Amino acid sequence: MENVISNNLIHRKQQETEQKQFVEEVGLLFETIGFPRMAGRVFGWLLISNPPHQSPGELANILQASKGSISTMTRLLEQIGLIERVSLPGHRRDYFRIKLNAWSEMSKRRLDQITAFRKLAERGLDLMKGEAPHLNERLQEMHDIHAFFEAELPRMIDRWQEYRTSQTSSGSDRLEDDRSVSPLSPHTF
Repeated sequence: MENVISNNLIHRKQQETEQKQFVEEVGLLFETIGFPRMAGRVFGWLLISNPPHQSPGELANILQASKGSISTMTRLLEQIGLIERVSLPGHRRDYFRIKLNAWSEMSKRRLDQITAFRKLAERGLDLMKGEAPHLNERLQEMHDIHAFFEAELPRMIDRWQEYRTSQTSSGSDRLEDDRSVSPLSPHTF
């Protein structure tokens, strides 16, 4: 019996270490794409937390960060559409969780950015009319790649949504989102 308890403790410690490493990897990835590392750490924890909703205090405790930092990072993640604030019946505080369909929505927003870059390149090309062709190469490449993505991304999003629908209609349990209220267990990092 003692051996079983010892093995469970070892397994739990190993799992905590792996969770910490995962959260840090997400933080580093976010940092490489121009976001604060702490935003990535918050997002990383929300990807693996159980329950999937976490209070700002829990996030601060788990990630060993100040409440001010958590507030700033959750606001940023809400603004870019990756997480959402929720309230649970019988609880007075707010919680955060990964927003359902966050990646699809971000891809749609990315399309707006792609269109803006294409239009900007067109303006630049108009300004450069009459110049030597080699001077337009930079703007032409900018225009062409964004025009290509502008045409292709909506098709990819549609195909993704069809795929996602076919996966959920085939009875896949893994795509269900936990919306139920469950007692919060304390987590420590």
